Amino acid sequence: MKFSLQHEDANSKARAGEITTDHGKIQTPIFMPVGTAGTVKAVHQQELKEDTKAQIILGNTYHLYLRPGLDTLQKAGGLHKFNSWDGPILTDSGGYQVYSLSDRRKITEGGVKFSSHVDGAKHFFTPENVMDTQRIIGADIIMAFDECTPYPCDYDYAKRSMHMTHRWLKRCCDQFDATSPLYGYSQTLFPIVQGSTYKDLRVESAETIASFGREGNAIGGLSVGEPAEEMYEMCEIVCDILPKDKPRYLMGVGTPINILENIALGVDMFDCVMPSRNARNGMLFTKNGFINMRNQKWKDDFSMLDPDGESYVDSFYTKAYVRHLLISKEILGAQIATLHNLAFYLWLVKEARKRIIDGTFVEWKNKMVVNMAQRL
Repeated sequence: MKFSLQHEDANSKARAGEITTDHGKIQTPIFMPVGTAGTVKAVHQQELKEDTKAQIILGNTYHLYLRPGLDTLQKAGGLHKFNSWDGPILTDSGGYQVYSLSDRRKITEGGVKFSSHVDGAKHFFTPENVMDTQRIIGADIIMAFDECTPYPCDYDYAKRSMHMTHRWLKRCCDQFDATSPLYGYSQTLFPIVQGSTYKDLRVESAETIASFGREGNAIGGLSVGEPAEEMYEMCEIVCDILPKDKPRYLMGVGTPINILENIALGVDMFDCVMPSRNARNGMLFTKNGFINMRNQKWKDDFSMLDPDGESYVDSFYTKAYVRHLLISKEILGAQIATLHNLAFYLWLVKEARKRIIDGTFVEWKNKMVVNMAQRL
């Protein structure tokens, strides 16, 4: 993987760059649709590429490990061939899923013992076997195994957890460097900064992660319930330390406003289930605010979803029709809404990139943040 920094905004820390992988190029800043179990729910791979303009998607190590399982994925030749997506893929390590399984897991220095949410079977994730698992899945970018601390989190626990994440990172790197890709293309390992919302821990973690000298770096443990201002503060601290010549990936973030504010702080890559999950529940994002499509007010509104929008679905379907589909629990409603939201998110980062390059980013960002906060 290679990263070229192409432009820096004069009035903020926003950047425009390009990541090159063996499965294609990614222009940053970028949003990555989340395909937890090898699919972005309700969307065909062709629609992802052609209609939302997605350049890279995510898979989840925990879920793919459980279903369809590593044997099936290896026989298929990796996730790209299994799900017919020929662009770049990033897999997270399963650390966040382990965090969310608080009632069915035990964390030790060696790794994490947990019970499957599928059938209750016992499993054990270690830094080493998570690297091996992600080799088998075959993503272009894979994540180090870490512990994601909850919010709020007391200082002593956050510190102990962070230091264990750093020790796990050393084991991840040793295993990754001792093994080879399985399918004839290269893979890249990203470490993850932790430290909860404590400034000194974030500084220490960012400095430690940077010292490993990997090709890219991630920021984890945010967007887990903390106020947005604390997220921004931690993100700014970390971005000021992580090397400028490598991409920075803020994990699990977030709302359109979160994305723009963190782009301004120097983040290059984002992912979040929000656009797809909220779409299935009837919430659509637009340039002028967000819409709850289930509200009665849209029942007889025959205007397009977003007349000023960038999604291909906007010129085909009315608010009244999409509301009808969602209320009736028709699958097409979830599909249209998901395509709309993903297309909007991908438009947003593409427009941010354009504004960074032409020097109008901050003025545009500030206007967009106000507009998108409105409930329509």
